[in-house]
Amino acid sequence: MKLRFPILAIVAAIVAAGAYAQGNGQIKHVMLISIDGMHAVDFKNCVQGVAGVNNGDPYCPNLAKLNKHGVSYVNASTSKTSDSFPGLMTIVTGATPRTMGVYYDVAYDRSLDGPAVATWYGNGPGPCTPGGKPTGFTTEYEEAIDMDYTKLNGGAPNATLTDGTEASLDTTRMDRDPARGCAPVLPTDFVRVNSIFGLIHANGGFVAWSDKHPSYSSVAGHGGKLDDFYGPEINSLVVALPGVTTPDGVNCSSIPDTAADLTAWTNSFTNIKCYDVLKVNAVLNWINGKSHLGNSSLPNNITPSIFGMNFQAVSVGQKYIENGLKGGYTDAAGTPTASLVSDIVFTDDSIGEMIQALKSRGLLDSTLIIITAKHGQSPIDPNQYNAVPGKTGNGMSPATIIATNLPAAMPASESPLGSGVGSTEDDVSLLWLTNSSYTDQAVKLLEDNRTTWGGGQLYYGPTLALNYNDPTKDPRTPDIIVTPTPGVTYTGSNTKQMEHGGFAHDDTNVMLLLSNPAIKSRTIFSEVGTLQIAPTVLSVLGLDPNLLDGVRLEGTVALPNLTFGGND
Repeated sequence: MKLRFPILAIVAAIVAAGAYAQGNGQIKHVMLISIDGMHAVDFKNCVQGVAGVNNGDPYCPNLAKLNKHGVSYVNASTSKTSDSFPGLMTIVTGATPRTMGVYYDVAYDRSLDGPAVATWYGNGPGPCTPGGKPTGFTTEYEEAIDMDYTKLNGGAPNATLTDGTEASLDTTRMDRDPARGCAPVLPTDFVRVNSIFGLIHANGGFVAWSDKHPSYSSVAGHGGKLDDFYGPEINSLVVALPGVTTPDGVNCSSIPDTAADLTAWTNSFTNIKCYDVLKVNAVLNWINGKSHLGNSSLPNNITPSIFGMNFQAVSVGQKYIENGLKGGYTDAAGTPTASLVSDIVFTDDSIGEMIQALKSRGLLDSTLIIITAKHGQSPIDPNQYNAVPGKTGNGMSPATIIATNLPAAMPASESPLGSGVGSTEDDVSLLWLTNSSYTDQAVKLLEDNRTTWGGGQLYYGPTLALNYNDPTKDPRTPDIIVTPTPGVTYTGSNTKQMEHGGFAHDDTNVMLLLSNPAIKSRTIFSEVGTLQIAPTVLSVLGLDPNLLDGVRLEGTVALPNLTFGGND
């Protein structure tokens, strides 16, 4: 008879103060992977096969192997809003935007002042008086606060070609806090709650993460620290990567797709693989006890207690149209195009390399592998997509309507009619007003012009305060959140066909798989959230989940039905 150990049983050996003791319990390492954009249906189709693709045969053999010893939560939801920044921070904090204070990588804070130097997107500069009354300002936690976002290394002094880290961040381009003497607000300052990475580090574990911007060092959580962070800038100029080859055979020593727009790695179904493989190599190095570039050893050649990365290739394969060639899906059933299949297969191949590295080092049995996504992508059905205003001027976004008809209500740094980064709008619109007293007027404008912005749902007043803090009391909360009809995206681009950020099912429903050779395979159909990953991670590593601010403040519980002990 095989023994089965519920996940929380591992917590029994926690020391009294909740201090971390590596090796305590069955799981000693967690490998956390975000395949940005990966829906639950994408996972189902690639591990089971779907008509019209690969002769109906499965095309994700490595994910399929993990699934045989894993729990798949097919009704998992991301944060709302479903942007990468809150999506990531929800996964690692166990908190929602209301508690994290994180709504988008470009957002707004009424308690802050502008940066001393304008960001790369023209946000600021703004005045700041230590101890003075704040003006309120747009916040940016993406490439615009790099030293030089055109460089893969983010412009860090003396950095090698690919070595983007926290050293790439330019504090003079960050918003300032007058309550702290106009100190710049670092990514880890901006997030209001702690994270699993920061907690595990503080309790003696080694922690490492790789992501798409240097600013995503925020994964450490408020006041937290990472032992190794790797954030090559995804929106940098595409360059050749000598000696780099992807697991599906793309040679990156010269730029493989020179016909693409080379102003960012996200503009090519192929070039994005070369970018992602840099992070894959970092993960392989960590597994093997080395630093992210592999040029030095970690202390005692250890493998980190928690480590991982995000993949960007699937997101690009979903949303992009490259020189007329469409990615995404062919129908509402989620049948992927050839471009998307190629990016999914690359991602699966990369995960296969990680699994093999864990096996080779004898770590597979002691590692919990978690694969999910920060966000989905909407709409899956290509016939549903509706760009507003698009290239034909078919309407206006909510922010543009307000800025045009009620300009006094729109902060200068938020106005889409200004010269800065402007308002926060993708397939959602987040509206911060100069004063909340303008809310009713702004809502009336939107109600009177529903067809202009694509229709949908407005959240303000009680409907907004139900799941978010009162905007008159919390300087981060938008006054109005607009979730348009699914498929509507606020853009003038003709190179995209999907987007994320909103509340629609395709935005928020993502794959979530927890795998280990000793896990009993199951599919869970009940609703769960990616915020439940954080307390689950602490539980399996022998830390008290209540050490997380998000768990205490929001009552977040660990994922259900995760059982160790193997299959019958």
